[in-house]
Amino acid sequence: MRKENELEGVTLLGNQNTTYKSDNPSKETLETFDNKHQDNDYLVSFKAPEFTSLCPKTGQPDFATIYIQYIPNVKMVESKSLKLYMFSYRNHGDFHEDCTNMIMKDLRDTMKPKWIRVVGDFMPRGGISISTVAEWKQKGYEVPKHIIDSYPLHTRHL
Repeated sequence: MRKENELEGVTLLGNQNTTYKSDNPSKETLETFDNKHQDNDYLVSFKAPEFTSLCPKTGQPDFATIYIQYIPNVKMVESKSLKLYMFSYRNHGDFHEDCTNMIMKDLRDTMKPKWIRVVGDFMPRGGISISTVAEWKQKGYEVPKHIIDSYPLHTRHL
């Protein structure tokens, strides 16, 4: 069990008065906690199958599954804050590629992981689907082969 001082930055989890912001994605929504296992590399994966944003031109909704994979360094993202952050894209108008890169950069800047990869797998619009991969790693860091081999098959081809 984590000690109370280890959860100082985690304020949203367990809060019954959660505010859902639906139009202004901000990395300030993201909360972190300390990685207790900094001595080894391991993969953390999130899947958000109900991601929505808006087309910046038409205002029509865009639907996607967002896959987030990262190798933590010192900090890890708290999942409820991530959920609220992802929800904040609901009425945000931007292109698929922009949303995917914004998510990756906000998580990167907040956690400072060793490596992060965000895949935006958007549903077809006009008969064409778009998948965007945004990836970043610390300078000089090599992702271990056992982690590359553990990528889910549905994201390997992207």
